[in-house]
Amino acid sequence: MLVLFETAAGYAIFKVLDESKLQQVDSLYKDFETPEKANKVVKLKHFEKFQDTTEALAAATAIVEGKIGKSLKKVLKKVVAKEAHEQLAINDAKLGGVIKEKLDVSCVYSPAVAELMRCIRSQMESLITGLPPREISAMSLGLAHSLSRYKLKFSPDKVDTMIVQAISLLDDLDKELNNYIMRCREWYGWHFPELGKIITDNLAYCKTVRKIGDRTNVASSDLSELLPEEIEAEVKLAAEISMGTEVSDQDIGNIMHLCDQVIEISDYRTQLYDYLKNRMMAIAPNLTVMVGELVGARLISHAGSLLNLAKHPASTVQILGAEKALFRALKTRKDTPKYGLIYHASLVGQTAAKNKGKISRMLAAKAALAIRYDALGEDTNAEMGAENRAKLEARLRQLEERGIRRISGTGKAMARADKYQHKSEVKIYDPSGDSTIPSTSKKRKFEEMAAAEEEAAEEPETPVVKSKKAKKEVVTEEEVAEEPLKKKKKKKVKSEPEEEEVEEVAAPESTEKKKKKKKEKVKEEED
Repeated sequence: MLVLFETAAGYAIFKVLDESKLQQVDSLYKDFETPEKANKVVKLKHFEKFQDTTEALAAATAIVEGKIGKSLKKVLKKVVAKEAHEQLAINDAKLGGVIKEKLDVSCVYSPAVAELMRCIRSQMESLITGLPPREISAMSLGLAHSLSRYKLKFSPDKVDTMIVQAISLLDDLDKELNNYIMRCREWYGWHFPELGKIITDNLAYCKTVRKIGDRTNVASSDLSELLPEEIEAEVKLAAEISMGTEVSDQDIGNIMHLCDQVIEISDYRTQLYDYLKNRMMAIAPNLTVMVGELVGARLISHAGSLLNLAKHPASTVQILGAEKALFRALKTRKDTPKYGLIYHASLVGQTAAKNKGKISRMLAAKAALAIRYDALGEDTNAEMGAENRAKLEARLRQLEERGIRRISGTGKAMARADKYQHKSEVKIYDPSGDSTIPSTSKKRKFEEMAAAEEEAAEEPETPVVKSKKAKKEVVTEEEVAEEPLKKKKKKKVKSEPEEEEVEEVAAPESTEKKKKKKKEKVKEEED
């Protein structure tokens, strides 16, 4: 069996002298405790040294990627092809598959081979003759540095690091600019408060303050380069009647220095924005066409890299940046957010409020395709992004104009999409089903109603309670029969207070008669 062993100095091929030792994996390290024991197990057959660090780097990168380099191919053809019947022990199964496919050499990879490689590495200095230890360590260090530099330089994940840093710096500059401008307006407002209301643009305000200085210099200064004529005249008029306080020259000097800082930062922000726009068009042109430079850069920054963003589905791209709202909605069982960072895209911004959710969902789906095309595709044009954006704009016009057309009918008629309203039927409980008393026939009910009417006509002074009971027992089904009962009910209610009045009048009369009788009896006894 032959063993392919890779080092920083070159490729070494060993011949296994005693293959029975490989069967005892756990005790294999005992055979490599000393150089003498190691030479009894394996013997160096060929060593191909690298000419320089460049060749070593090319060979190392080829092995990392699972490919056969030029130097390795040369060694395998020279040594292994002569002994084709021998198996080749390797340390990488992927590389073994490639060697077997291209050179038709049977390769072996097993835990025993991995242990053998570890043991050879421990006695590498004694097994490989002609290489001093200092040279091996120097070549290992140089190859490690070269390989790290190569990976860092050409890694596809690291290309978009500039975009992540640029958008973060742009956001920081915006925050600092807002703080500086707010401080400048407040500070100079004590001296010339009217200027802040006249000039609304922040950069123009700072440039004007930088040129004016003290407000007494407004009349003599020319502001035509900075402001329109109408605003310039208004500023000069306001300076004459200003209510601001007087400040010293030292205060004015500090304010002007702050204005210089604001102007410099604004210029640098403009330059940084142009740089970011160029970088985005170079790295992710389709995403830039879909959502714009700033939104695209923020999406990449939020995901970490363009490749990580390409792994996200469209639903994640849609709500990227609104994670806090999403988890709060899931926790409280409320509606989840419809958009995150993608809300600031121009297509979503120009949509009506009712269609923002639909457009953001469609834009996220197309943006996810554009991201994958930019990250994994070979072309660098923005044709796909422009085509998808045109489709989204057409769909947006349809939604805005309610251009959903009928499939059947005239074809040109607009479909009527009425607003959905939930109509629930409220059913009332019927208590008649609770009674177990057998119901009477209609004929009997009618006879009872007629009898009740006759009694009510003959006895007008009868208490109303009986008639009420009769009415409760009789369940009328015909409206015609109910009307006379209602009229008579009213008559009975009216008759009740009259009877009460008669009884009240009769009660005092009876008491007076009793008193008179008592007085008469008393008089008779006295007589």
